Amino acid sequence: MPPLPPLPVVLRAAAHPGAPALALRPWRPADAPALVAALRDPVLRRWTSHRVDDEADGARWIAAQQEGWTSGTRFCFAVMEEHAGPEDGENTDDDRPGGLLVGQAVLKTAGPGAPTAEVGYWTAAPARGRGVAPRALRALTDWACATFAPAGLSRLELLHQADNDASCRVAEKTGYVLEGVLPPAPPAFPREGHRHVRIVTAASRLVTPEDSASRPVV
Repeated sequence: MPPLPPLPVVLRAAAHPGAPALALRPWRPADAPALVAALRDPVLRRWTSHRVDDEADGARWIAAQQEGWTSGTRFCFAVMEEHAGPEDGENTDDDRPGGLLVGQAVLKTAGPGAPTAEVGYWTAAPARGRGVAPRALRALTDWACATFAPAGLSRLELLHQADNDASCRVAEKTGYVLEGVLPPAPPAFPREGHRHVRIVTAASRLVTPEDSASRPVV
C-alpha cells in the first residue's frame, strides 16, 4: 500500500488582489465554533449535504475528518485567510497558521493508490468574491497531483448541482472540464449534477500568475 502523506500538511496560495494569502490545513477541534457559524449560511445549506447545527455537531464532524486523514480516504482542509498579528498568532510553516476561516477544500478517495479521486470545496459567506475557491482548489489540485499521481492517481472529478453556476465557474477556472450531466441522486444530489474532470499526471500542476507563489508545506 502506498504511504500516506506525512503530517502536518499545510498548503498555501498567494494573495489575490484585494484579498490576503490563504493557508489550507487539516481541521482541528478549536475550529468548531467557526465551522458552525459558516454553515449557518442558507446558501451553503443548499449546496452541502452535511448539517452542523451546534458545537457538538461540529466536534463530531471534525473528528470524522481527522479519521479520514488516518484512513487515507478523505483529506479535508480548513481554508484560512492569513492575518499575522498578536490576535491571530504568527504564521509559521506548521499546522497552526493564524487567520480567519473562509472555506473548505477536500480530496476524497477510495484509498491509497486509487486511480480516481473527487475534489470539493465551499466558501464562507463573508469571504465570497475574494477568489477563495479557485485559489484553494488550485492548491489542493497541485498537492493531489504531486502526492498521489506517482502512486496511481490518474483522474480527479468535481461534482456539483447543475444549477450551481458559481461552482461551475470555479471548475472551469481551475482546469476541470465538464464531462457530462448526472441524473438526480437524492439525498446528496436532489437535482441534476455536473461532472467536471481533470486528468492527472505528476507534472500537471496548474500555474497561473495569481497563484505562482503558492507552495505546499509538508
